[in-house]
Amino acid sequence: MHTFSVERLSFTTIHELPHSWEKKDYLALLKQMDYENPEEIPDSELQAMCLMSLTDVEPVEAAQVIVGYLFAGQLSEGQIENVSHQMLTEKLWEEYPELSLHEGFFKATQLLYTAYNGKFPRGEAVQFQIKLTPEEGASLSLFDGHPEAPLLRLLAQGMPDRALLNRLFSEKLAGDSFEEARHILWRLDTIEKDSNYIIFEIVSSAYWLEDFKYAESYVAQTQSDSVEEEKS
Repeated sequence: MHTFSVERLSFTTIHELPHSWEKKDYLALLKQMDYENPEEIPDSELQAMCLMSLTDVEPVEAAQVIVGYLFAGQLSEGQIENVSHQMLTEKLWEEYPELSLHEGFFKATQLLYTAYNGKFPRGEAVQFQIKLTPEEGASLSLFDGHPEAPLLRLLAQGMPDRALLNRLFSEKLAGDSFEEARHILWRLDTIEKDSNYIIFEIVSSAYWLEDFKYAESYVAQTQSDSVEEEKS
């Protein structure tokens, strides 16, 4: 086990994932909706034109366009049709059985929410920075290869036992195989690092990590996944 001092440096609730929709995405969606020569649209107007084109069709049809683009090759036509209906009322970034698709459903629903002025559910995500300082001979190299599982184990200890992450994944948090961790932490960026500490910025669903906003500085233990160590 590796011991670290954990300090929460910031915490905010967000409704859009940073840089989740860019020029290439808007162009692709416009082409799927048979918009002629979308490349001629000025960059400053591209998002607005895409949103306008989405609202030219029924909400479920717009959802099918977006989901079909994001999950091409991952979902069948029947699945795309089903989830496009469900998205009107359900938070699929929390409820869909496959965690690997949660971030995509959040992105899809955030665009539909904007286009249809609240007809779709509004997503809540969290964005925060933490500083990790090794103690008692622990090494920051633990986070070099596959940082998600050991990092999530540290975050979980900063939240109450009743937190959803602790209730649903207690065995994974205590064990040495937590494949789902990389789908729970949607964005993970190293902001600063030296030999004595590392600062991460994390974006995830409020569904999993909302309770971390109450975390104070604390000391916690973690371990890497043995499966990942074998792959390395």
